Amino acid sequence: MEIIKPQAYYEKRIQTLLAQLQRLTQTRNQLAWLRFFSVIGAFGIAWLLRTYGWPVSLIGFIIFTGLFLYFLTRDINNNAAIENTQRLITINQQELSALQHQFHHFPDGHQFQSPLHPYTGDLDIFGKASLYQYINRTCAEQAQAMLAGWLSAPADIPTLLQRQEGVKEIASQSEWRQQLQSYGMDNPVRHTTAQKLSSWMAMPNTFRQQWYWQIARLLLPLISFGLLGAYLFDVITSSFFLFSITLMMIICFGISKRVLPIHSSLSKVAPEAFTLSNSIAWIEQLNCKRDYLKNIQRKFSHDQYTASAQIRGLGKILERFDYRLNFLVFIPLNTFLCWDLQQVFALEKWKEDNRSNMEAWFDGLADMEAVSSLGNCSFNHPEWVFPVYSTDEAVVESENLGHPLIPADKRVNSSYSTSGKGQLSLITGSNMAGKSTFLRSVGVNIVLAMCGAPVCARSFRVSPLKVMSSMRISDNLEESTSTFYAELKKLKEIIEAVNRKEKVFLLLDEILRGTNSADRHAGSAALIKQLIQHEASGILATHDLELAKLVSEYPAHIRNYHFDVQVAGEELYFDYKLKDGVCQSMNASILMKKIGIEL
Repeated sequence: MEIIKPQAYYEKRIQTLLAQLQRLTQTRNQLAWLRFFSVIGAFGIAWLLRTYGWPVSLIGFIIFTGLFLYFLTRDINNNAAIENTQRLITINQQELSALQHQFHHFPDGHQFQSPLHPYTGDLDIFGKASLYQYINRTCAEQAQAMLAGWLSAPADIPTLLQRQEGVKEIASQSEWRQQLQSYGMDNPVRHTTAQKLSSWMAMPNTFRQQWYWQIARLLLPLISFGLLGAYLFDVITSSFFLFSITLMMIICFGISKRVLPIHSSLSKVAPEAFTLSNSIAWIEQLNCKRDYLKNIQRKFSHDQYTASAQIRGLGKILERFDYRLNFLVFIPLNTFLCWDLQQVFALEKWKEDNRSNMEAWFDGLADMEAVSSLGNCSFNHPEWVFPVYSTDEAVVESENLGHPLIPADKRVNSSYSTSGKGQLSLITGSNMAGKSTFLRSVGVNIVLAMCGAPVCARSFRVSPLKVMSSMRISDNLEESTSTFYAELKKLKEIIEAVNRKEKVFLLLDEILRGTNSADRHAGSAALIKQLIQHEASGILATHDLELAKLVSEYPAHIRNYHFDVQVAGEELYFDYKLKDGVCQSMNASILMKKIGIEL
């Protein structure tokens, strides 16, 4: 199968969309003239046909008015197509920028950051220039939260295998993915909208359950139209009609006051309801082959209707409800039709029909947007691979592993493997040689693997693992917490997880850095021995070469690696490649001399 090059695809797609936009713009201009001439024609034909009597003149006026409404409808649809095409152009332009590693315009998920999380802070999972910002293409807030949840906690193997199949299938549907994203960008669905609907759904119906309201919704419009007919046929006087219709208006507006709390609870929901409807309709028509995507579609399928049609129906009801915001339209509608009462009956009927489905609809959209983001990541990186999941203990086997947030032309990949409980890799090396970056490379790719995404490697095999790290420690003035104590708290959480026999993979960078060298060495050595005793696995980076000597005491549990540096005169050269053994070259003295310390 031929691999599509993302850059060429996006460039070609932009050209196609620009040509489409030009055609739509020309159509808009043509429709503007057609609307203008149909309005002129309506009044002109009525004038020209007046000599044939008012019925003929009226028919001509109605025909041209119908043409105007037809052209108006076409113009509304054409404008929607223009907006959609403009969004699609933006999407492709943003993807081209992302391929050049310019991705800071995407949402960064800073709201999901937690200083207490086992690894997200150390591995730059959320925040500016984070993994989340790099792969996230979700629009609905529920989808953003779902993707963040996938990156924050590992899934089990059955879930991962199904999700992985879904990602693979959706990765090949680039135009479909972009259209889903485009729909989502138009009035993105927010948590507050779901909360409003959920709260309203939980409220009991107050109108449909009462017999007198059912009579009122039928009787009041009959009375109003009866009065109007009686007035037009001179059965009642104008003064009596004005008095009676004013009384009807007061009654109907009194009912509207009772309806107002329902309208207020659902205010501004309509635009997002149409976004939800369009997105779900697009999901419903996707031709799925894999179970994961089919299971999402099943959340929207029902025996007698589709979810998209139901949600569109809700949006239309809410739009009609919003006529109350235009008094010139609302006063006659409410006076003669008891408009608010009719709409609240429609709303309560909708609630009865869909009370048990709403949560599944929001969840299904979130799931599809999240898996679509991972599919987009896979499409943008055809050289990345999907991990193989192992049922063995503590397996991390990789070939040409790299950090996904480093551009490919600057990234240096390394191969790394470990297998079995109680296996610790000690990495020594000079400053700036790449130890911390390598730890993050391993950690980030495990996180990607544990959410069903492709990883930045030529091959990757991993068992179900949760990363726990201690790498980026800072003090907390508000809590009067020193850096050393903050690190101890984190190490305590790691030790407790290890003691509970949790399936964790540890990433520890320069542990106990906040104390003196003697205590640091003693504490680090004791921690390594304790981790081995409790069958923990992971990687520890350190400048302490003495720790590497523990391999003689635990040859079956410790393996030494290093990153080194070449020195030519006063210059340093790094290759950033992981190598076996203990580092023999250090650069701290050269760096200190460069800043003026006389050694």
